[in-house]
Amino acid sequence: MQATAYTYDSETRSGSVLLDDGTPVEFGAPAFDAGGLLMLRPGQRVRIEGEGRGAGLRISLVTLQTF
Repeated sequence: MQATAYTYDSETRSGSVLLDDGTPVEFGAPAFDAGGLLMLRPGQRVRIEGEGRGAGLRISLVTLQTF
């Protein structure tokens, strides 16, 4: 699933994304670490994986969206 990076805190390695419908969903350090990223800037398109839907989505992976 694709989303847009919304917030990111480099100290905690956690943040949030906006789903394409505008729903904000938070992610923790384990999801960030699973993607192998070093940093994330608001506005970047990302690929996320997780369970659930909408605001109930629990993100397990955040990585950059590549084409």
